[in-house]
Amino acid sequence: MAEKTKKKTAQTSGTISRKEMFRKIVSYYKPHKGMFGLDMLCSFLVAVCDLFYPQIAKNIINDYVYRDTTRFIIVWALAMLAIYLIKAGLNFYIQYWGHVVGVYIQGDMRRDLFRHIQKLPFKYFDENKTGTIMSRLVNDLMEITELAHHGPENLLISTIMLIGSFILMFRINWILTLIIFIFIPFIVLYAVKLQRNMSRAFMQSRVEIGEVNSSLETSISGIRVSRAYTSEDHEMSKFEESNHRFIKARKFSYKMMSLFHTGTSLLMDLLYLVALVAGGLFLFYKKINAGDFTAFLLYVNFFLKPINNLINIFEQIQDGLTGIRRFNEIMSVEEEKDEPGAVDVGQLKGNIEFHDVTFTYETTDQTGAVNTDPKYNKPVISHLSMSIPQGETLALVGPSGGGKTTLCHLIPRFYEVDSGTITIDGIDIKHMTRESLRRNIGMVAQDVYLFNGTIRENIAYGNLDATDDEIVEAAKKANIHDYIMQMPDGYDTNVGERGVKLSGGQKQRISIARVFLKNPSILILDEATSALDNATEMLIQQSLEELSKGRTCLIVAHRLSTIKNADEIIVINDHGIQERGTHDQLLAKNGIYADLYQYQFRV
Repeated sequence: MAEKTKKKTAQTSGTISRKEMFRKIVSYYKPHKGMFGLDMLCSFLVAVCDLFYPQIAKNIINDYVYRDTTRFIIVWALAMLAIYLIKAGLNFYIQYWGHVVGVYIQGDMRRDLFRHIQKLPFKYFDENKTGTIMSRLVNDLMEITELAHHGPENLLISTIMLIGSFILMFRINWILTLIIFIFIPFIVLYAVKLQRNMSRAFMQSRVEIGEVNSSLETSISGIRVSRAYTSEDHEMSKFEESNHRFIKARKFSYKMMSLFHTGTSLLMDLLYLVALVAGGLFLFYKKINAGDFTAFLLYVNFFLKPINNLINIFEQIQDGLTGIRRFNEIMSVEEEKDEPGAVDVGQLKGNIEFHDVTFTYETTDQTGAVNTDPKYNKPVISHLSMSIPQGETLALVGPSGGGKTTLCHLIPRFYEVDSGTITIDGIDIKHMTRESLRRNIGMVAQDVYLFNGTIRENIAYGNLDATDDEIVEAAKKANIHDYIMQMPDGYDTNVGERGVKLSGGQKQRISIARVFLKNPSILILDEATSALDNATEMLIQQSLEELSKGRTCLIVAHRLSTIKNADEIIVINDHGIQERGTHDQLLAKNGIYADLYQYQFRV
């Protein structure tokens, strides 16, 4: 028996160090380093342009105003106009192309996140709501656009403005400069103290907006059910509950942000007041002249400007960093991976065998941690052994919860067995690449999922390289071609979200056409007709019988009339296999199967 390994939970609480997070984000700048570098150069030049103004004002006051040399004033004014025009051009590039860089980065991150989600194990989707995942793909990454643009740009401009203004202030009067800078540590300490609370608050608001999206997605998808049961008020109350939690979380985050803004703004106002009073006293006692005093006050403004900018966009920075963390949480969830040495098995014949297979669904508690209590981890399948010979049809019947659908999901490795092995043509499925394994398996389930698109596109999902003639041939085999041709747009008819514009039987036959187009060697039918009326079931059953010819077929069914001709029928419950044999043999045993059959067909 293979050693049972402890499973890792696919929760979204993965951690990543700040260094790793920084390295990951930097990697997204590399494809756009040309535009980004030019954006940074423009930002640098804008900061340099701003530092010119106080020097020019100082020169005008000290050298030209008192000497009545208006000609030089006009010259310097024209110089300033030229600088402002250059600055306007630079700002246009920063505002337009800088944001475009952010959009490109967001698009790359969304592409990578979607690709990663496509490869996550099924248990991740068992434990995470669709709306929450959508929130991370859309809302969280939207904030990253602004941060990707404004973050590096504001950091560069702020650094240049802070260092440049400090140096120039120091050259004007170093004593006055040191007096001003005494206040800087207080501003920094206050900002650091509130930053952690703000970070936690904005993270919680992101979690809650994900819950709101999840509630919306569930309610809108099930709107026909809620209308049918006149439960609109119930759905509204559920939405209001999640919406209230979001409002509460957002209010707290804004409270933290308001405390941050208020405190830092007050400290900076006091800093400017000190500069004005101290500078005025220095001017009164003739420690500096009027031009130097004017330039000094302007540099104080320039010194405060980058701090103000950082404060004003701090909410954006927090939202962006929170989005990056949540992006990395999903990216850190381990993808489905093939075993070392796994091979592409090509076309399989379809001889399936279960060897002492045990499987347990992993459960988690409210914190997302894996439950270790045995009562929460009862095996769904325990030490099961059975075989489905190549080209034969095996049917599984029994009560719900007996593991029938789970068996269907283990064959294509949607879930991993705890112990034992499953082989096809004598090869352990773990030694096959998942792509080649699943390429050989076709599935028709009770709950058919059609994508919002045309009938042609939905059938072509069985083989995306199929020609129109092959799609039509698959539709004919599924007995749906004539109906399609009666539609105004034929194969180009849009089926609506989840195929809402079609009946259950029509959707089922389109899913069967998909499998015909895929032409797999193994077919799994999981309650394929249980949701249909008897007349439609008879039509679908003809298509399924045609589809099953020459393939290894595993059927899960509650309607025993659909499996009478199976080569072997297995009766399975939560205690394992109870009976097996052909339809006639099981009736002759007068056991569980016979009781089920007599119950369904009693007069």
